[in-house]
Amino acid sequence: MNLHSTTNNKSNKAKLSKLAVVVLIATSALSACSDNTAKSEQAPTLVENHENRLDIYKTVTLSADLNHLSDNQKQMLSLLIDASKIMDDLFWKQAFNQDKTAFLAKLSDPKVKAFAEINYGPWDRLDGDKAFLTGFDAKSHGAQFYPADMTKAEFEQANFADKQGLYSIVERDANGKLTSTAYSEIYTDEINRAAAILEKAAGFADNQEFANYLKMRANALRADDYQASDFAWMDMKTNPIDVVIGPIETYEDQLFGYRAAFESYVLVKDLSWSERLAKYAAFLPELQRDLPVAKKYKQETPGSDADLNAYDVIYYAGHSNAGGKTIAINLPNDEEVQLAKGTRRLQLKNAMRAKFDAIMLPIAEQLIVPEQRKHVTFNGFFANTMFHEVAHGLGIKNTINDQGTVRQALREHASALEEGKADVLGLYMVKQLLAKGAITEGTLEDYYVTFMAGIFRSVRFGASSAHGKANMVRFNYFQEQGAFSRDEQGLYSVNMEKMTQAVDSLSELILTLQGNGDYAGVDQLVKEKGLIKEDLAKSLAKLEAANIPVDIVFEQGKQVLGLK
Repeated sequence: MNLHSTTNNKSNKAKLSKLAVVVLIATSALSACSDNTAKSEQAPTLVENHENRLDIYKTVTLSADLNHLSDNQKQMLSLLIDASKIMDDLFWKQAFNQDKTAFLAKLSDPKVKAFAEINYGPWDRLDGDKAFLTGFDAKSHGAQFYPADMTKAEFEQANFADKQGLYSIVERDANGKLTSTAYSEIYTDEINRAAAILEKAAGFADNQEFANYLKMRANALRADDYQASDFAWMDMKTNPIDVVIGPIETYEDQLFGYRAAFESYVLVKDLSWSERLAKYAAFLPELQRDLPVAKKYKQETPGSDADLNAYDVIYYAGHSNAGGKTIAINLPNDEEVQLAKGTRRLQLKNAMRAKFDAIMLPIAEQLIVPEQRKHVTFNGFFANTMFHEVAHGLGIKNTINDQGTVRQALREHASALEEGKADVLGLYMVKQLLAKGAITEGTLEDYYVTFMAGIFRSVRFGASSAHGKANMVRFNYFQEQGAFSRDEQGLYSVNMEKMTQAVDSLSELILTLQGNGDYAGVDQLVKEKGLIKEDLAKSLAKLEAANIPVDIVFEQGKQVLGLK
């Protein structure tokens, strides 16, 4: 998912010049989690010198034209927003161990309270998860998925059911031993309410396939088993409304990357834009065969039933709404579904346009040489984001040396490397499709320079974000390869030939690390290149001084949309 969500998606899901890289490898001698309860009963206050962080988000009204929808469809949208609000409450519990209403009531400053709501707790998600309120320790890498006193070594040595489960919380039993409890058991009330609302919404669906999916998703929530509903979601082709709902992405679990967080997106399809995109998914098998890596790392065949569509998103909730906002989605994450069906790529066009206008164009004015600024285009931004999501379907999902899935082998590094893969293979796809004549809009320079500006946008999501880490690694790699240069005025220009070479060589490196399940190799890559060095720090400080927003936050809901 691209957070550009990104995910991304996605985000998820990405912190400025003062950002320190957070290396997520904890030793067995250190506690992997911390007690994030306020250290005193006093009302928390803003950490000194954090006032300038309160305005890093630009408020955008999240609206869409719903005039073409029937009364039943509008009623269904209203119910889907109700179900999404429950996902929002569940994610707060997964992210922070204090009651939301009571916690926010302690904050008297409206701007501080709003910032806490954006971050789902007292940690600044776009500044390396640093606490912005007094009285709180550093954010637990395991969020609320694991016991606060658990070490990584203890977890790795323990033997209990559903140890690496996506849909369970790790707790201690009466004897202090680690055990797991399913989401459906821990969050019984919330899940049953959300499932009932989805079933009610199905009664208003004009599209029968979508109605069936909503019922299956309701059952999935109750049973902690999402694969059947994922297959049903992949088979839907004509539904004008969509919802992505449930525990989906694992970015919030920065300890192991095993546990999924609750989120939701309510979506309305843009039919005209979707028609323009439909042709690209058919190229996936051919592009997979041509990847710049040894044959054994591209032996899997991506599903050919994948589709690519554009949507206006009308509601974000939970993980998707925390910190940086996702502008593209690539799902499902289930490897078996991906290999059988491919994935669906959802481009969130209205959110993407808001980010381009508010962030990308001002960044280009500050950091790109004048002669290349004309190559920063919305078409390039949309396409780079789109092909990032398509590229998630390329490469390899299972290691070649019996270490299980790539996600299992690379643990907490899996998400960051996957996002890095999607970014660089997205550029590879653009280059190949331009050469084949499949892409007819713009020039390769448009896509490369827009991508360059996009790195500065995404790297500001910081070290606590998979997208942020991926961008730092790629920025330093590309700079070392001469793909771009920085002049004495601090302005960047792209070297077209060297950029192409860097795209190919980084693609090969990432695909090899994934295929080998090389945890140590990825760890070394993050430590060596996941850094904000002096030149980049100066560039990010320049963006901060120019008051360019880091991301957007939404005014959203039924009232904005005119729904009852």
